[in-house]
Amino acid sequence: MELTDAMRTTGTCRYFRPDPVPDEVLRAAFDVARFGPQGGNRQPVRWIVVRDAATKQALADLYLPPWKAYLAGIGVGDVRVGALPQTVIDADHFAEHLAEVPAIVVACAEIDGLHPTDTELGRLSVVGGGSIYPTVQNLCLALRDQGVGTAFTTLLCLSEPAVRELLSIPEGFLTAGHIAVGYPAKPFPTRLTRSPVEEIVFDGAFGRPMFAGA
Repeated sequence: MELTDAMRTTGTCRYFRPDPVPDEVLRAAFDVARFGPQGGNRQPVRWIVVRDAATKQALADLYLPPWKAYLAGIGVGDVRVGALPQTVIDADHFAEHLAEVPAIVVACAEIDGLHPTDTELGRLSVVGGGSIYPTVQNLCLALRDQGVGTAFTTLLCLSEPAVRELLSIPEGFLTAGHIAVGYPAKPFPTRLTRSPVEEIVFDGAFGRPMFAGA
């Protein structure tokens, strides 16, 4: 499919069919994903593909408590589930059925292969992710090209010590996210809702729109 079509329709998949994703499909996606940009061509990203039912259940058991805690903090109170925004309903379904997803891909990164330049700025350090997340997005796009859906989450990073032990991740590597992978049970979106260009692109200084509104 066209790259722009893939970029416009690679939404978060919350409902998956049980069909396994063939090894050749996964290999083709990883083969493309590895060309994502990274600082100094250090190539710090490593992947763990989890398909064993018991291991997926263990990851799901780690995922569900922080998700439910987050959900409780949304402020829905005693509102009936049927009245919740559809995105929250979908996300809750995803959490409850994570163990049933055909594969969970764990994105790891070698810490020595990262070079964060923003650790002394007195705010959240994010620069190290620049050598990780473009490759992750490449993977999602490459899978979308083959008709495979994905859902990227960082919630399991809260449980990194337990995930590290479960998956035998060595010292010197971190977990940067987890990607649910499988064939979607519903059609891919044809139109994702995003802020318009006129609201997010500035000319020369923050807050000065570069493009006039339609």
